[in-house]
Amino acid sequence: KPRCVGCAIGVPQAVQRCGACITAPLPFAHAVAAVDYGFPWSGLVTAVKFHAALDLMSALADLLADAVRASAAPLPPFVLPVPLGSDRQAERGMNQAWELARRVATRLNLHADASLITRRVETPHLADLPRDERARAIRGAFALAPGATATLRGQHVALVDDVMTTGATAAEAARTLLDA
Repeated sequence: KPRCVGCAIGVPQAVQRCGACITAPLPFAHAVAAVDYGFPWSGLVTAVKFHAALDLMSALADLLADAVRASAAPLPPFVLPVPLGSDRQAERGMNQAWELARRVATRLNLHADASLITRRVETPHLADLPRDERARAIRGAFALAPGATATLRGQHVALVDDVMTTGATAAEAARTLLDA
């Protein structure tokens, strides 16, 4: 099924960008999604995210690596996970975006690094917020780690998260990277 290159939602054949990405583009060049967040994939992601079912992560990594290979997105030198806040990471025992990012990077022979972008503030669970409040809730949540600006300057990066719905988190993390 064809996907919008800007946000990865399904689009009709021969369409590159959805209407929302034409009128209000997100601040990144490409979005790649392995699957739609619905049955049965939502259950798989939930099991990994909230029940540490890391044995399922390999299947998700295979799907995402295949989707990247099939997309028009160029392969970057760095693969970065969306960072979790320290409270959320302690609660889950891991960062599912990092678990996915490092496995996908291995499959694509890329360098994954979880230390370059950090979460400065804890944010509410965005899934609990209405769509129009998500961008406001995540604003200012990310920062580059000390020394990361020199490492990333002029580089293309892939930012990996487990779920993208409105794109608010990915957009805010991308803005942080682009501003640096």
